[in-house]
Amino acid sequence: MFERLREDIQCVFDRDPAARTHFEVLTTYPGLHAVMWHRLDHWLWKRGLKWLSRWLATIARWLTGIEIHPAARIGRRFFIDHGMGVVIGETTQIGDDCTLYHGVTLGGTSWQKGKRHPTLGNNVVVGAGAKILGPICMGDGARIGSNAVVVRDVPAGATVVGVPGRIVAPGREPTPQDRTREAIARKMGFDAYGMTKEVTDPVAHAINCMLDHIHTMDKRLEDMCAAIKSLGAEVSDLQLPDLGPCEIASAGQTMEREARMEDEAEGEARPDDRERSGSE
Repeated sequence: MFERLREDIQCVFDRDPAARTHFEVLTTYPGLHAVMWHRLDHWLWKRGLKWLSRWLATIARWLTGIEIHPAARIGRRFFIDHGMGVVIGETTQIGDDCTLYHGVTLGGTSWQKGKRHPTLGNNVVVGAGAKILGPICMGDGARIGSNAVVVRDVPAGATVVGVPGRIVAPGREPTPQDRTREAIARKMGFDAYGMTKEVTDPVAHAINCMLDHIHTMDKRLEDMCAAIKSLGAEVSDLQLPDLGPCEIASAGQTMEREARMEDEAEGEARPDDRERSGSE
């Protein structure tokens, strides 16, 4: 029991840079308190003391704002950051080294008894406000972005965002570079809230793919018209408006581009300032 407690406390330092001392973590982190209560509730549940375990779980919810059913099976080094509003259902199964943020729901979609809640593999991160509903599986290393609503299985290593959840970073066999990035991310505090810098807007990505296809079709159509003209046929010379690059950027890409343009503008203005000051 004390080994589990040491692991639960240590994982807070590994994943929350705001953690300072063991005493502070032990006394002020509601996520840790909820996990400690659940360890006791689950022990009582397995021994047939179901009413007592449910009653203690209700007390824990009042104290921490986190509701975990005593029957839920939770692995080692489980961390709930901030915690308020987290709900974990009865038949939920959570692997080792998983992280949940505030407002997460691991809920069911059926009133029938039996398996009706999600299963999380190892090293899964679920961002704030995300909802994972039904008896679905999140593969090892999956990342669920903030406020995503997931109702289908997610493969190992994949990243999901949006409503309904869409996979924007498919799971694949990690390369040496991926492993290096993952090691650095863990050292720096991993990808908090289930997001990474490489994640793109899935809608913008889909539209960009369509625009690329339109550009290719437009080029082929021009080649066909030129070939028909070479055979002596009459083809209208009506010119279609040029589409240009037409690339749609996500909000993050737009902000980065604007910041870069501002930096370039400031860099161009500085030599003029130096010349003006020199002439004075």
